[in-house]
Amino acid sequence: MVAPLPAYETTFKGPVTDLLARTGLDEPYLSMAVLGVSVLLLFMVLGLLAKALNRVLNNAARRLAGNTETRFDDHLLDLKVPRYVARVIPLMIGYRSIPLVFGDLPSWMPIVEKAFMIFFIVLFVRIIRAFMLAVRDTLVDVPAYEDKPLNSYVQVASLVMYLIAAILLFSLLTGRSALTFLTAMGAASAVLLLVFKDSILGFVASIQISTNDMVRLGDWITMPKYGADGNVTEINLTTVKIENFDKTITTVPTYALISDSFQNWRGMMDSGGRRIKRSILLKANSIRFLEPDEIDALREIRLLRPYLDERTAEIAVHNKERGLEGTTPVNGRRLTNAGVYCKYVDLYLAQHPSISQSMTRMVRHQPPSEMGLPLEIYCFTNTTEWVAYEGIMADIFDHLLAVHRYFHIVLFERPGADDMRSMVTAEKSR
Repeated sequence: MVAPLPAYETTFKGPVTDLLARTGLDEPYLSMAVLGVSVLLLFMVLGLLAKALNRVLNNAARRLAGNTETRFDDHLLDLKVPRYVARVIPLMIGYRSIPLVFGDLPSWMPIVEKAFMIFFIVLFVRIIRAFMLAVRDTLVDVPAYEDKPLNSYVQVASLVMYLIAAILLFSLLTGRSALTFLTAMGAASAVLLLVFKDSILGFVASIQISTNDMVRLGDWITMPKYGADGNVTEINLTTVKIENFDKTITTVPTYALISDSFQNWRGMMDSGGRRIKRSILLKANSIRFLEPDEIDALREIRLLRPYLDERTAEIAVHNKERGLEGTTPVNGRRLTNAGVYCKYVDLYLAQHPSISQSMTRMVRHQPPSEMGLPLEIYCFTNTTEWVAYEGIMADIFDHLLAVHRYFHIVLFERPGADDMRSMVTAEKSR
């Protein structure tokens, strides 16, 4: 309890009592009026002092922020820390003034003292939290921390701070020691674990995510289970926010990034190349050996001319050594339209300016099926930008689909309405 200050009481309440006594008020109304006016005057003085200190601290903080390069002091201003700090001294003066105002009501003094202590605890909690938020906002601009789950760390620290504040408030309001509160919490630990399960799991997940560098802010991740396909915009203690490419927001539990499978495209973005993996379906019964005049016609294609010259010479030597010249094509080696087309696709990709030549590039046959023979193009673009990637891929396949006729090969596709009408017309004309 605050020690009484009789000298200040004489100078403070005496004039107020004399002034109100002249109005003709009698007891007990006079005592109540003196108390009310004293409380009002005290709060007015404290309020004016808080405003004056707030203005002084704000001006000093702005001058300091203008003379420093760090953004920390700017964030402190934005979070109104000077205003919170300006209230500390008025609260201390008010606490010390309790005996002056409530000296005639000793039973009220413990209640008012507890009220001031509650204000102190709440105020210091707000100041400390504001400092933590300012540190977080400052570290976000530092390259080493911009992709770290700082929100999770701030939330964990805030949770611990709130728990300590709750223990202090419990001890203050009940008059019991903090050990009693902790003992009661130990008995209810099962309930607390159930209530704070998501927070505890999220805290553990945040540590693992940060330590193992699994996900960073800005990463493109895909989680089909949650319908998430987009960039990570926020990592909190309990949730991860993902902005999908259709501009919707998917919220995923933080612990799901540890317990469930997800795909992170950061490796692709860091490599500088994005994979193309698509197939062109060749109609199986259109694959055949090329005739000599057809090979001569294909020599007009600049990319193919060196390959055809080398290949035909190699095949001629091979067949001549084995006496297979002029025999049935099946007996010797021959160029096929599918093989030459496959080589052309590879040569075309090798000279394409938008295809990375330092990454894997190949054109391969997939197992034949009822859809024909899939000719798979596997390569990487030299950019990861989505729009540019789609444009490059469209340009490549437009070209490859357009030139297939030069190789006397047919691409497979399901019959369309025009095909069906042609079939019916041909059938009727028979």
